[in-house]
Amino acid sequence: MKQFISLLFAGVIGGIATVGGLKYYDSKNTPASSATSQVATAHNVNYTPVNVPFDFTVAASKSLDAVVHIKAAESNESAYRRQLQLQRSDPFSFFFGQRGPEKGSGSGVIISQDGYIVTNNHVVDFADQLEVTLHDGRVFDAVKVGTYPNADIAVIKIKADDLKPIKYGNSDDVKVGQWALAVGNPFDLTSTVTAGIISAKGRSIDVIHTKDAVENFIQTDAAVNPGNSGGALVDVDGNLIGINTAIATPTGTYAGYAFAIPVNQIIPIVENIIKNNGDYSGPNLGAKPSLGVIVANVSDLTPEQKNENGIDAKSGVLLLELQNGGSAQYSGLLPNDVIIKVNDIAVNTIEDLKGIMKKLKPDDTISVSFKRGNQIKQLDVKLRS
Repeated sequence: MKQFISLLFAGVIGGIATVGGLKYYDSKNTPASSATSQVATAHNVNYTPVNVPFDFTVAASKSLDAVVHIKAAESNESAYRRQLQLQRSDPFSFFFGQRGPEKGSGSGVIISQDGYIVTNNHVVDFADQLEVTLHDGRVFDAVKVGTYPNADIAVIKIKADDLKPIKYGNSDDVKVGQWALAVGNPFDLTSTVTAGIISAKGRSIDVIHTKDAVENFIQTDAAVNPGNSGGALVDVDGNLIGINTAIATPTGTYAGYAFAIPVNQIIPIVENIIKNNGDYSGPNLGAKPSLGVIVANVSDLTPEQKNENGIDAKSGVLLLELQNGGSAQYSGLLPNDVIIKVNDIAVNTIEDLKGIMKKLKPDDTISVSFKRGNQIKQLDVKLRS
């Protein structure tokens, strides 16, 4: 009997020890998420929601009525003429099949109460049949007024006099990081609004394939897809700051990088096209300025070459030859002059000079400081294309 009681007492003590050990083990191995959950619950007791300073409903409502859906088509007659022209330039094209009439769709932005609409040239360039659907569902035939392929801009028109044109913003004032909305018709989903920020300005991505292409895009991460071309990029007040034009993507659909033509670039082009009944007669915006020179880096010359040509400079850009009638020759610069500054910006290498020239345009007048022998001189140079 004593032995039985001893065994029973030992079993009870062992059980108590086992249960205590398990409780201790559980307390040491409680998942971290449980603790986090408890802390979060405690914080939620006194949680105060953060008020968003604005939403996008006002901007969306202001811009939706001004953005249209464009269906563009090539007639059978136009397609036939295109094929004949292609065969004349390339007789072997016949053996690679005949393409039927082209079709496509995109977006446009109403810019006047009486029916002028701006869009991308690539949305309508092939078409002689255009159909425009407004946000309120009304459908109109449209005519092509004029185009400016160098900037991928086109103007079309519908017969209406009660439209709600968009209000222009100022793309020069746009800042990286500010909110923006893309309004358009991706994948024929009419009247679609997406939001993002301005990611960059002054982008050139080589998508306009003309000799004198003008690329100075606003980059945004607002979702833009096929069908958005020609649509509006607006600020949080619903003002137009750009025309959505292109995306950078490995798949053909949105990947976070969309590009719009700045409205300040668009306005003078559109006004010129309308004023001249479709014939753009303004300056060639894509023309590149040129000094008309062949150059070398002074730093690449040997001491003997410097002495031989009377060059007294450690750095700068040496003028080897001047184009007859070019900007440099016309202004009075001479071979063996060494450019050391342009508009008070130091020029040590050819790359420095190229960087400055990229920001200029034909007919700009620049101040050029240069060394001629051991003397520093200055001339004003009017740039030619």
